[in-house]
Amino acid sequence: MPKIAIHVEFHPKHGCHAAFDALIREHARLTAQEEPGCERFEVLQPLKADGTRDEGRIMLVEVYKDRDAVTAHTQNPRMPKVREAYTPLIEKRVLTMCEM
Repeated sequence: MPKIAIHVEFHPKHGCHAAFDALIREHARLTAQEEPGCERFEVLQPLKADGTRDEGRIMLVEVYKDRDAVTAHTQNPRMPKVREAYTPLIEKRVLTMCEM
């Protein structure tokens, strides 16, 4: 069974970058800690061409051992609370799921 990678690109609303960043990093930490099927959960901060932070974007790279682990992640009891907390902080979210 192939591993599953998830790439998510978030676009925080103007002035919401710090709050979203703190929330999503805590979510990443707890997911890695609580979910044995989560092999990796990284929060990436894109940079602009001049090397400064692009506070209009934050990306996630998640790796799960299989589709069952992804299902377990989506059913984590924390997920509705996390989504409720970040929804007012973002303008857009683009999620791509991939086999590895």
